[in-house]
Amino acid sequence: MNRHRTAPSVLLAAGALIAGALTAASPSAAAESPADSPASFRQQQTPGFWTAERMRAATPLDVTASPGRTGAVRPAPAAAPTRVAPTSPTAFPQAGGAWTGGGAVVKTSGRVFFTMGDRTASCSGDSVTSANGSTVITAGHCVKYQGAWHTNWVFVPAYDNGNAPYGQWQATKTFATDQWAASEDMNMDVGLAVVAPQNGQKLSQVVGAQGILFNGGYSKKMYSFGFPAAAPYDGTKLVYCSGNSGKDFLLTKDHSLACNMTGGSSGGPWFQDFNETTGLGTQVSVNSFGYNFLPNRMFGPYFGNEAKAAYDKAQTS
Repeated sequence: MNRHRTAPSVLLAAGALIAGALTAASPSAAAESPADSPASFRQQQTPGFWTAERMRAATPLDVTASPGRTGAVRPAPAAAPTRVAPTSPTAFPQAGGAWTGGGAVVKTSGRVFFTMGDRTASCSGDSVTSANGSTVITAGHCVKYQGAWHTNWVFVPAYDNGNAPYGQWQATKTFATDQWAASEDMNMDVGLAVVAPQNGQKLSQVVGAQGILFNGGYSKKMYSFGFPAAAPYDGTKLVYCSGNSGKDFLLTKDHSLACNMTGGSSGGPWFQDFNETTGLGTQVSVNSFGYNFLPNRMFGPYFGNEAKAAYDKAQTS
């Protein structure tokens, strides 16, 4: 997938920078249930739906959008798997490479899978500290897109080429900022999920959780993580970017970072104060979108009061 091949518009992402991963879903996909509120959705799950084969088969989807309004969805051809050479985790800045540094981020980060209409899709996400110990944060379009909530939503921490070493964590309820839920405002592209316990343990007890900060300001030293699935990546491993962030000077209030991650990375965490040795940081954004006329640059929403309100609803759910 070439995420910069369309006319000047914004590549949003249930695929392009972005959500990644769509294939035909089987007829057993769960039917949607009514949203509990305009900005939340009670999930239904189809037992055993996410097989290793179905996760591996996910392919990127291009989604183009003009400011404030989503556009047409066009499936992209599947890219041949490409091996990404390991890079030193101490390389700063880093425009994109496989994370080989270990630490907590390997377990708190993961791949997100869901059904989107009659198709399957993937994003990225992260386990964050929360009152319920079961909260995952991702991009808004990774929980709801084009007016419809995604179903069969699961989080797979430390995803490894179809393997789920810490299990598949099924969402019981998904959330978005009020602004994303109402109009898919790209400034507010933040989504969350509360996942059910496994074997009597909560998510944070099994994989840990990263700190989170709201209204933390701009122009920070940042690390971004995700599971990009479009060439030159193949969705099998955790990838990162690092550098000094800026602020979008065009259409949004988002953070900006030099980064070549592609489809499937949407929803992956951005950290400030990240420690390469421990793999711990403070999450302040998620991978969201890119402009087709600005190659190799990622944008992520500013975690302000709106994102905090959505987080508070999720963490107390």
